[in-house]
Amino acid sequence: MKTPAGKECDFYYADFHRGRNVQVCRLIERNPDSPPWKPHLCRTCPVPDILRANQSETLKLDGKVVKKFFGFKEQVQVEGWCSACFSAVPDPMVGCPNCGRSGHRPSIFDLEEGPE
Repeated sequence: MKTPAGKECDFYYADFHRGRNVQVCRLIERNPDSPPWKPHLCRTCPVPDILRANQSETLKLDGKVVKKFFGFKEQVQVEGWCSACFSAVPDPMVGCPNCGRSGHRPSIFDLEEGPE
């Protein structure tokens, strides 16, 4: 769905049918520690660009609203993690450094057994 900023985002939902006025960011909504989302945050949100640059099915995003510049400016902060190898993704635009490098997805069955 298109955000108020005009970009496609999988996490944005709006419903204005028959007088409804619902605008929601589902990424921010599922984080209970985040301040509430506001539509103006879509202008600077990195999530649509991340989703367009990285189509990995294993990339999972977590987001929250953070206050910058002594609390005067709000921005969306995004963190990524890989659901295949359960590691943090330092740059969600690029993807998982463990899975993406070799094309091989690690598995728990690939672990070496220790000394007996």
